[in-house]
Amino acid sequence: MVYDNEQRPRRVVITGLGTVTSIGLGVSAFLDGLRSGRSGVKPIAAFDASGFAHANACEVDDFDPAEWIHHIEPSELGRATQFSVAAARMAVADAGLTVAELRERRALVSVGTTDAESRDLDVLASTQLEYGPEQLDPVVVRRAQAGRLSSGIVRELELVDVEALTIPTACAAGNYAIGSGFDAIRDGDVEVALCGGADAVCRKTFAGFYRLGTIAPEVCQPFDKDRKGILTGEGAGILMMESLESARARGARIYAEVLGYGLNCDAHHPVAPDRDSLARCMEVAHRNAGVKQEDIDFISAHGTGTRANDVTEAGAIRQVFGTPPPTISIKSMIGHSMGAASALASAACALAITEGFIPPTINHAETDPECGLDCVPNEARPAALNVVQNNALAFAGNNAVLILGRLREAA
Repeated sequence: MVYDNEQRPRRVVITGLGTVTSIGLGVSAFLDGLRSGRSGVKPIAAFDASGFAHANACEVDDFDPAEWIHHIEPSELGRATQFSVAAARMAVADAGLTVAELRERRALVSVGTTDAESRDLDVLASTQLEYGPEQLDPVVVRRAQAGRLSSGIVRELELVDVEALTIPTACAAGNYAIGSGFDAIRDGDVEVALCGGADAVCRKTFAGFYRLGTIAPEVCQPFDKDRKGILTGEGAGILMMESLESARARGARIYAEVLGYGLNCDAHHPVAPDRDSLARCMEVAHRNAGVKQEDIDFISAHGTGTRANDVTEAGAIRQVFGTPPPTISIKSMIGHSMGAASALASAACALAITEGFIPPTINHAETDPECGLDCVPNEARPAALNVVQNNALAFAGNNAVLILGRLREAA
C-alpha cells in the first residue's frame, strides 16, 4: 500500500494489559510473578485425572468471574470466554479508559484460541455418550460456540461500532490476533483494538498431548537437557492497542509500540515444526517492523519444553541471528496456555520493556547443548530493552512472530 503525507500509516501502541494467569490475576500480580519466577504448577482440578500416570497443569486459581463480568450472567459463558471477558475489562481499566469512552470509538475485538470452549464440549460429549442427546444442557450447548470468546467482550462492554473476530490458529493465535489489531489501527480502519487470546484447561487437549508422550510429569523445563515435555495451562491475555496520536492526546501511559509482525504457514507436518519456515517467519517480522537482527534485545520463545520444539526453534534462531540474544520461555512458569500463550508472552514483553528486566526461564538446571541459548535461567535479569521479539508456533506449521519496541521519537 502507498501512502501520501495525509495517509501515512499510524503508529500503534499498547496502553492497557489484561492478564488472567496461573501466577496471578491482573497486570500487577502477573508482573510480580514474572519478576520472581513464580510457578503456576499444581495437580489438575479441572477434570478427574485418575488413570493418568501424572497430571500436573497450570490452572488459574481464585478466579471469580462475577468480579469482572457485570452485564452478562457469568454462567452463560464458558470458562475460556469468562477469562477473555475478564481480561478485556482489565485491559480497558489499565488503559485509563472508561467503558463509556470506549463505546464512542470504532473498535476491533480479536481473540485467538486453540480449544475455545472444549471444556464444555468435553462435558457435552460425555453426557451424550452416557445419557443421550435429550439430556444435554441447553445452556452449555449455547455457550460452547467459539465465537463467544470475542462476542462475549462486545456484549459485556456493550460496544456498538465494532468488529469481532475469533481466530483459531491454535498456539500461534494470540500473535495472529494482535497482528490483526495492529493492521486495523495502522490503516485507520479502527481507533482502538482489544486483542489477545484465551483458553481453558480441558481433558481433550491434555489427553491428546499425553498420548503423544509430551506431558511432563512434574514441571516444564524449556531448553534444559533433561526436559520432559509441556504442561497444559490456561488463562487469557488481552492488549488494549490504539494509535500513538490517540494515546498522546489523552495522556495515556504507553507500555510499548507494536513495530510489526510476520506470519507464515508451511503445512510441513501436522505436529512437527520446520526450522527453515520459522526462520523465514522471523525474517519477515524483522522486515515488517523495520528492524535488524542486531536490534533485538531478547526473544520470548515459544519454548514448550519438548525436544521437537526446543531444538528446532533454537536452530531457527541461530540460523537467523548467528549469536542469539537472551532467549526465554515463560511457559516454564505458566505452562502452555494454548491460544493465550503468545498473547500472555506479548504482555510479558511489554512489561519487560517498561520495567527494564528479562523474565527468567525457571526449572532450569543445564542448557541442552543442541539448543545453545542463554535462556536467563531461574532469575530475572535487569536489562535496558529497546526491541523484543515474541515467537509463536502452532501445529500444521502456523508461525507468528511479533516485534515490540520502546516508544521512540519519529526519525
